[in-house]
Amino acid sequence: MSTQSTVAERASWQDYFDLCKPKVVALLLLTAIIGFVLACPPYEIDMPLLLAAITGIGLGSAAGAVINQVVERESDAKMARTENRPLPQGRVSQQNAFIFALLLAAGSVFVLTVWVNVLTAVLTFASMIGYAVIYTMYLKKATPQNIVIGGLAGATPPLLGWTAVTNSIDPEGLLLVLIIYTWTPPHYWALAIHRRDDYAKVNLPMLPVTHGIEFTKYSILGYTILMIMVTLLPYLAFMRGWIYLLAAVLLGGYFLYKVLLLMFSSRENAAIRTFVYSINYLMLLFIAMVVDHYLLTPV
Repeated sequence: MSTQSTVAERASWQDYFDLCKPKVVALLLLTAIIGFVLACPPYEIDMPLLLAAITGIGLGSAAGAVINQVVERESDAKMARTENRPLPQGRVSQQNAFIFALLLAAGSVFVLTVWVNVLTAVLTFASMIGYAVIYTMYLKKATPQNIVIGGLAGATPPLLGWTAVTNSIDPEGLLLVLIIYTWTPPHYWALAIHRRDDYAKVNLPMLPVTHGIEFTKYSILGYTILMIMVTLLPYLAFMRGWIYLLAAVLLGGYFLYKVLLLMFSSRENAAIRTFVYSINYLMLLFIAMVVDHYLLTPV
């Protein structure tokens, strides 16, 4: 029996599901749903359109995640955080994973083109290419500013939800992108500090590896301050009201507190705690937008 057939027999639906990075995709879809909801008048959500949009965006996000793991299968095998993924463990072959990614990408383009609109299909496909090809294959290995330059690909889901409704790229949708774009460096660099040894082991030029942990902490502080300033723009631009403003100030203030703890405390788990809070922060911030949208927008 060939190695290929042996791998195929060992692969399960759970392995293919894990290749899609479901937790990451779930966060992306949450922001896409919120972008969709914010583009609709309150209580006028087109549920079939929302379902089609989330299906297409989810398939595209999953395709990018699979390609990312195909490209990084060798480095994944050397890092503690990723060594148990299906490809390094040999539960799914490289060829089967790539075919799976192509099917997901084709399904995404088909669903979005037929049931949503061409603009959203094009933007979703471009985001997938930006993450899976430009970031994973080039930027991640080329510069310690990889996450800053390549972060745009991961920041687009709320815009995709927005364009699914409006079929246009509007300033409000771009502002949602800007929030996630400025959130990405402090979010990811906190994880990079926690996993610095893993990245050094595989020679990935992450900021803590190339410039040291202290420099990275100050970079996190700078981007956190920038992020907090950006999150005030929806209120200043009359896109959102005082409920959102209150949430942005409180959540951002606690984010800054977590970053200062990371910088000046001696706790070994400060970096991973900052990373975990950053995920909760983004979810709560976007949920606050929806609450504000429903409670303060005239019906």
